[in-house]
Amino acid sequence: MEVVVERSCGLDVHQSTVVACVLTGEPGRNPRKVVRTFGAMRRDLEEMRDWLKSLGVTDAVMEGTGVYWMPVYAVLEGHVEPWVVNAHHVKKVPGRKTDVSDAQWLASLLRMGLLRKSFVLAKEIRPIRDLSRYRRMLVQSETAEKNRILKLIEMMGIKLASVVSDVFGKSGMAMLRAIAAGNISVQALTQLARGRLRSKLPELALALDVLVKDHHRVMLRGQLARLDRTTAEIAQYDDYLEQVMEPYSEQLALLCSIDGIQRTAAIEIFAEVGPDLASFPDEAHLASWAGTCPGMNQSAGKRSKARRRRGNPYLQSILVECALAATKKKNSYLKDKYHRLRGRRGSMRALFAIAHKLCRAVYRVLTTGVPYRDLGDQYLDRLHRPRIARALAQRLQALGYDQDSVRELFSQPRALNSCEPAHL
Repeated sequence: MEVVVERSCGLDVHQSTVVACVLTGEPGRNPRKVVRTFGAMRRDLEEMRDWLKSLGVTDAVMEGTGVYWMPVYAVLEGHVEPWVVNAHHVKKVPGRKTDVSDAQWLASLLRMGLLRKSFVLAKEIRPIRDLSRYRRMLVQSETAEKNRILKLIEMMGIKLASVVSDVFGKSGMAMLRAIAAGNISVQALTQLARGRLRSKLPELALALDVLVKDHHRVMLRGQLARLDRTTAEIAQYDDYLEQVMEPYSEQLALLCSIDGIQRTAAIEIFAEVGPDLASFPDEAHLASWAGTCPGMNQSAGKRSKARRRRGNPYLQSILVECALAATKKKNSYLKDKYHRLRGRRGSMRALFAIAHKLCRAVYRVLTTGVPYRDLGDQYLDRLHRPRIARALAQRLQALGYDQDSVRELFSQPRALNSCEPAHL
């Protein structure tokens, strides 16, 4: 097998140690192997980097499992070409397994050019990704805390959710804070309602007419405090993200031009893919990496069922949320496509198909610099107009219409009863 990298290094990275195996040698000869074990502290990693440079190593490979590889990658970047690979792609034949053998296996695969690099964001975008992911985790914590509050007030017998559309709006939060603060009359609670909710004062009085126990009040007070802290922290991260995203306002504007993608989602998508998508040859590769494309299992010319790949879970969840929003925009291509697919494949598969289209749109707008242009809800009809016309004609014939009756049907549509098929 042809040697691609003459001086390669395999790194078996752990929490406290890094085992490095260096293979050097010209093609056609058995390589020379050198193995050393280093600590995982920064000083140890810098020592390993200098040792690799002294041996003339050009490429070093490690498995992208957990987060232990990230400090190693940061130290080697700019000095040795670091490779991060999918651990599932480098499994070796079962047998004797040690840290040294794992490192040597990685070095051998790299030497022969049998590895494929995983996508790693540029250095300047990684802080944005870390901030965005942590903010998303805070939003999930906020949602979980709201669910706990809803569960608690239902245990207390407070039916606020049955009357108020948003329990955590201004009126709902004011009532919850008043309940948590201490004993307060039902009449005083109902007077905290604002806006159109004041038209439901009798229903509110019935929903709030309960005896609140002391331990329930203590629990509600603590949950509201945690919710306030989480909400304030989310606002802080929003402000900081707005500051760090100022140099990329053009890319954000391009992403916001796509149906279903608002500014917050655009920041999260940008934090996952970055401004430069040169690592992906085309939009299909990005969709495959994101995990939105359908699975493929074909053998002997036959296609079998296949699950989609896992992909990037952060980007995938963002795109699905944006797809759900895109399906609600009136007179849009994505809404029309979603409803066509939902009738045949079900709502969840149709939603992932729209997420797939959004992922491809993200690639196009970021690589071309051209804003997204909606095709319109009539695009698919125009695309397959003859086929649709034939199908409709066959349907009319099945209903018993001939050419003369069809002509009469459309010449006098208002004279027919609404139950008749003139509305086709």
